[in-house]
Amino acid sequence: MIYGKMWTVVRPTVGIPLIIGAVAVGSFSVHYAILSHTTWVSAFLEGGAKTASAPAPAVPTAPVKK
Repeated sequence: MIYGKMWTVVRPTVGIPLIIGAVAVGSFSVHYAILSHTTWVSAFLEGGAKTASAPAPAVPTAPVKK
């Protein structure tokens, strides 16, 4: 383990909750930034109106020999 000696300085009962807390804070901050800086994400999460797109063009087929 690369960081095996870290646990001789920081006890696992302190270090593991700090690591998990840092990951949680980072995740919440990224999600908050996405929600506060975009309009389409919050509209999607609130069940906003679905936009109707044009139907896909038909795929041409090869002519059938008779």
